[in-house]
Formats: sequence, structure tokens, C-alpha cells
Amino acid sequence: MGENNNLKEEKIDWKKEIAEWVVVVVLAIVFAVIINTFLLINAVVPSASMENNVMTGDRLFGNRLAYINNDPERGDIIIFRYPDDETQLFIKRVIGLPGEKVEIIDGKVYINDSEEPLNEPYIAQEMIGSFGPYEVPEGAYFVMGDNRNYSADARFWQNTYVYKDKILGKAMFRYFPRIGAIENSNPVY
Repeated sequence: MGENNNLKEEKIDWKKEIAEWVVVVVLAIVFAVIINTFLLINAVVPSASMENNVMTGDRLFGNRLAYINNDPERGDIIIFRYPDDETQLFIKRVIGLPGEKVEIIDGKVYINDSEEPLNEPYIAQEMIGSFGPYEVPEGAYFVMGDNRNYSADARFWQNTYVYKDKILGKAMFRYFPRIGAIENSNPVY
């Protein structure tokens, strides 16, 4: 008789069990949507324009809150809506800040007619060509890829500048195929 009571106690209430799982799954989805909408942006690098620092096919997270109280700085790698087609996400490095003049002479970047070019240690190979000058409007940024000779960046776009409200986040962490922080370095001149 005692054995019969144990069987009754072990009987599972399937409706309750399923309801508990549904609650857990719904909460997980809500949590993921909140994180993806307000905290992190998940991006895939579509091209070789940022190599050797960020490789084609890398998956990375960007911090959506990075520019809530701060402005992007020169050297930041940002995730943004491509100015010529806002359905696409692009990943590039900030080179020119609002109000600055950017000019590329014989493959070297000069800011505001400086006599010294930017020191850009993240560049994979020397850039070829001269471009500009570009007068960066207030509230906008001039961006380029690190793999300059193979980057379709602001030098070639119809809408040259990335406005702050189109920046979705600062690239922070690579999680596939390798794991590690994204180096955002400030070049000096």
C-alpha cells in the first residue's frame, strides 16, 4: 500500500510542466530581444575592408550604449547604417570627426592641414592614391576601412558621411570564429 502512495506522488502534472517551460522560453526570448534592441548589436563582417584587424566572416558584438553620453572618437570601429543603403550594416573605422578637414595625399591621411599624417598602426598595407579634401559636417563622421586599397568606404560613397544617429554601436568583441576584443585605437598625428 505504501508503494502505491509513492507512485501517486511521482505522477507528473504535464500541463503544469509545459506551462512552466513556455514561461521560461518566453522570458528568454523577451530577454534576448531587450539585449539585442538596447544593449548589443550583433554584426557579421561582409567583406575584407577591415582586414587584418577584423576578418571577413567574423561575427562580433557592438555596444549600443557606447555613444549615448559620448561621441565617437578617431580610431573607433563602428557599426552603422550604410549611408547609400540604410538596409545594410557596415563596419569601418572613424577617421574624421565633425568639423574637421580630411585629406589623403599619396596614401597618407592628414587632418586639418596638419604637416604630419595620422600614425595609423592598424593599417595592413600602405594606401595608394590621393583623395579629398573632405569637410566633415557637424554631427557626422568620415570613416574608412583598415584594408584601404580594398575598402569601399567614405571616399567612394555617394553620401560621404556617417551621421551620429545612424551609428548603431561601437565594435567591442569578436565571438566567431575566434574570440577576443576588437582593438579600437586612437591614431595620432
